[in-house]
Amino acid sequence: MDRLVMNFLVTEGHVDAAEKFQMESGTKPETDIATITDRMAVKKAVQSGNVEDAIEKVNDLNPEILDTNPELFFHLQQQRLIELIRQGRIEEALEFAQEELAPRGEENQAFLEELERTIALLVFEDASTCPVKELLDVSQRLKTASEVNAAILTSQSHEKDPKLPSLVKMLIWAEKLLDEKALYPHIKNLSTGQLQGPPV
Repeated sequence: MDRLVMNFLVTEGHVDAAEKFQMESGTKPETDIATITDRMAVKKAVQSGNVEDAIEKVNDLNPEILDTNPELFFHLQQQRLIELIRQGRIEEALEFAQEELAPRGEENQAFLEELERTIALLVFEDASTCPVKELLDVSQRLKTASEVNAAILTSQSHEKDPKLPSLVKMLIWAEKLLDEKALYPHIKNLSTGQLQGPPV
C-alpha cells in the first residue's frame, strides 16, 4: 500500500509530500526526487501561461520529447498562441500563427482544425460570446500541462498515470459485479477503508 501511495505522490508531482512520506514510511520512490521537481517546474510554467519557458525546460530535460511528439509540440505552440490572444497581442498572435502553426496545419488536418478553432478567438471582441471560449479557461492550460507531464513521465520510462486511482475504479467495478452474485461486506468509506456488513 505504501508503494501505491508513493507512486501516486511521485506521478502527480507532490515533492514535499513524497519526501515526508519517504521519511515516515521508509518507502523509496522509484525515481529521483530531483526529476519530479524539474517536471513540476515545466508543469507550473504551462499552468501559469509561460509556454516559452516550459518548452525551454522540456528541452533541457530531454530534447527528444518534443522532437518525437509533434502533437505535444503543436499543443504547446497552440497554448502559446492562446496566451498571446489572452494578453491582447493580436498582431503578434497572427504572425505567430502564420509562421509557426500554419505550416504544421498544412501537414496535419487535425492540427489545422485546432488552429482554426484557436483563431476563432480573434473574431469575437467579447471572449464570453465566442463558441470556443473554453480555450481561454484555466482548464485548457491544465490539459496542456497534464499532456506535457505525461510525455515527460513516458520519456523517463515511468507510467503516466498513478496506479491508485485505477485500482479504486477497479474495486468499485468489482463490487458492482459482485453485488449481483453474492452478499459480502461493502466498503462504506474509501478514505478510511471502513467496511459495512452485508444486509441480513
